[in-house]
Amino acid sequence: MDKKIIFLLLAFVLLLSFTTEKKRAFTIFMIGDSTMANKDLTGGNPERGWGQMLPVFFTEDIHIDNHAVNGRSTKSFIDEGRWEQVLKKIAPGDYVFIQFGHNDQKPDAERHTDPGSTYDANLKRLVSETRAKGGIPVLFTSIVRRHFNENGELTDTHGAYLEATRNVASAMEVPLIDLNRLTHDWVSKLGDEPSRAYFMWVKAQTLPCCPEGKEDNTHLNVAGAKSVAALATHALTETIPALAQYLRETYDFTVAQDGSGDFFSIQEAINAVPDYRKEGRTRILVRKGTYYEKIIIPESKINVSLIGEDSTVLAYDDYASKKNIFGENKSTSGSASCYIYADNFYAENITFQNTSGPVGQAVATFVNGDRIVFKKCRFLGFQDTLYTYGMESRQYYEDCHIEGTVDFIFGWSTAVFNRCTIHSKGNGYITAPSTPQGNKYGYVFFDCLITADEGVDKVYLSRPWRDYAKAVFIRCDLGNHILPEGWNNWDKKEAEKTIFYAEYESKGKGANPASRAPFSKQLTDLTDYSIENIFADADGWNPLTDPETLILEKR
Repeated sequence: MDKKIIFLLLAFVLLLSFTTEKKRAFTIFMIGDSTMANKDLTGGNPERGWGQMLPVFFTEDIHIDNHAVNGRSTKSFIDEGRWEQVLKKIAPGDYVFIQFGHNDQKPDAERHTDPGSTYDANLKRLVSETRAKGGIPVLFTSIVRRHFNENGELTDTHGAYLEATRNVASAMEVPLIDLNRLTHDWVSKLGDEPSRAYFMWVKAQTLPCCPEGKEDNTHLNVAGAKSVAALATHALTETIPALAQYLRETYDFTVAQDGSGDFFSIQEAINAVPDYRKEGRTRILVRKGTYYEKIIIPESKINVSLIGEDSTVLAYDDYASKKNIFGENKSTSGSASCYIYADNFYAENITFQNTSGPVGQAVATFVNGDRIVFKKCRFLGFQDTLYTYGMESRQYYEDCHIEGTVDFIFGWSTAVFNRCTIHSKGNGYITAPSTPQGNKYGYVFFDCLITADEGVDKVYLSRPWRDYAKAVFIRCDLGNHILPEGWNNWDKKEAEKTIFYAEYESKGKGANPASRAPFSKQLTDLTDYSIENIFADADGWNPLTDPETLILEKR
């Protein structure tokens, strides 16, 4: 085959690998009424259908396509052509979750059906046509209405529609989730007044969406919809064990821009974390999207984990010379998109970005806390991208991507970068440590890939921001953009006597031990250079074995 054709084919395959969306295992289609539906978020509307919250409980392998609509019965959903639109999409192995009954009770001819007759016939049609497409139908009974009698007892309002759903499920051998029974037990246990906190009971003059207030005993708020989705998920995985492998880990809070979470912004979630929570870790899921906000994780919000879905970005655009409200420069420290002051912070699969561009110092992440772990995170910026600020801070970066131009990893902290990609977007210096005098370690890079943009050809591994700077590169693969001398003294001849710059078994086109700056070293022994030793300190912290350990404090 012609070499040009082979090249074009390879290029096409490579392009597909970047542009093709991650393959889903299957789709869950949801059809039903308002208690399941996605809701309009205008005016701070807190109303949610439980189906709107369901994506939080399943991994991204599963696509949840919610077609439930306010006010629909089995009859109106079919008559309006909504079922036909869903039916066209169903592929073999997809699931269809079916929950009706609330509006089949209504007396109007457009919606009314009779249990034991037309209601059953419609359910049977939905089941049969799903199966004909190779889909898997699942029937749900309607969630309970919050209707307490004068004796404080929760009473039924759905009558024969509940039993009709159960009968169809039994006759057609369809998996049944008796959500009415589950929600009845839940609301009954809560009691009359406490259960209002989960339904659309809104005080007057508190939300733009309903300035006169609201007392709605049918529809759920965020907390209620999340609770019902949790009940449904647990029942689903017991009834259909094959779904259990697609469950997410447990999270305390979820941040989502589409209304499927507890909060819309990351800062709201951080603010909700109890101060100095020492008996548990607060785990926050951040669903995909770009969150344009300046985030501060204060010292009191210890033991927080921030876990992102794919394509989760935290971004802001401050920079050092940008003016604050008093007309003063914000400074390097004031330019950060995200500040982490709390101890024992853990982040995974998050992009931290400063979007201000090449305008001088512009920090993406400012890290001051101790025992900090980043896994599979990205740090994007130009000058001064990652500020390892805390003098007593220990920071661990694993499988991360860090990019910038000048001094884009800088600061006082002890930091280890394990299997990271360190990418130069322009000529300059990768690191600028200011290691405190007396500290045994500064920056240590293990098995990292040191890369650069095309045309970048004059990059130093480090220059000393302070006189006792330390940086060591161990078994790193250096691109040809690394200058032969490798290290720079920042025009501080005296600093050459106190800094510690070293490499061990560097490889790649940028590895050039014979030409390195004379004040640098080539290590022959790694006895002191294990991650366990670097971080041990008095508390024996080891991020390799327990990255989400609680902080053991007696205060």
